[in-house]
Amino acid sequence: MLSFVPALMFLSAFALSVRKDRRRFRNAVLLGLTVISVGAGLLLSRPEHAGVLLMLYLVLPLLAGLALSAFLIANGLTMVRKEGRSPANLLSLMTGLSIIALIVLAEHLRQTPSALTSVALAVLIMWCAYFSFLFACFLGYAYLYGRISVRGDVDFVVMLGSGLLGGERVSPLLASRLRVGLRIHDRQVARGGPAPRLLTSGGQGPDEKLSEARAMAGWLVENGAPAAHVLTEERSRDTEENLRFSRAIMEAEKPGYTCVVVTNNFHAFRAAMTARREGVRGQVLGSPTARYFWPSATIREFVAVLWENRTVNLTMAALMAGLGLLLTLPQWWF
Repeated sequence: MLSFVPALMFLSAFALSVRKDRRRFRNAVLLGLTVISVGAGLLLSRPEHAGVLLMLYLVLPLLAGLALSAFLIANGLTMVRKEGRSPANLLSLMTGLSIIALIVLAEHLRQTPSALTSVALAVLIMWCAYFSFLFACFLGYAYLYGRISVRGDVDFVVMLGSGLLGGERVSPLLASRLRVGLRIHDRQVARGGPAPRLLTSGGQGPDEKLSEARAMAGWLVENGAPAAHVLTEERSRDTEENLRFSRAIMEAEKPGYTCVVVTNNFHAFRAAMTARREGVRGQVLGSPTARYFWPSATIREFVAVLWENRTVNLTMAALMAGLGLLLTLPQWWF
């Protein structure tokens, strides 16, 4: 049982961290470390099966990488066909091709041994392992976070904006958020609770004829929301400002407010992390998204999370490069 002590420690830290605040990225990392520790515990507690387990741990990531690359390439072609060739729509295709390129590069470095290629191969493997681990953590915890449901009454339902069709019409992506927000409002009223204010958040882009918030408010009223229950925040240009300016409106109306924020499911976890940084008192719910759209959007969200934590990630990348050089130093001398 001693082999599972680290797993129990990481699991306890995960549970305490989630209880304190569900909106932290460290929760995702602790969850990933728990899973890895369980695997290590199995290896240590079942030495007679160590060979098989090690083979699974070494072979499965490669097979998973190949399967993932094939899926992403196929999804990328679907995205291009349905949504066009914008850089955002090419993300899944480019990621799939990049995975294959990395596998080919690693095999090439392995077959051309030298001091320099040994360093490059060691660093490449560590970088791939590190960022793959973070992506798996992000994906797994984002899925768990997406299972959150609204409990009890809230004072506000905040719906985050996105681009308008033709500069004035609510897109299907945005309508999905609005339907969830309106449903939360209607259910709270139906069970006898106080009607929450519906707060639409989104400014006016250079190619838009009106603010996203105003278009969203119009959609809500057209679909049954009482106009008196709808508020707008029309200054924001991104998620950070959506939440910052919405928080100011909510605090002005009710200082001790509680709220729920609605965005699309692929964006929910990162929006929750932003909400925590901005001091918003509430969790974030995700609305459904077309399946073909989800992979590219999720990759974009993960890249954004990496960038938001760039100091830590660049430091880790530099340390791994230094470690790779240190591990291969004997080859430079002999």
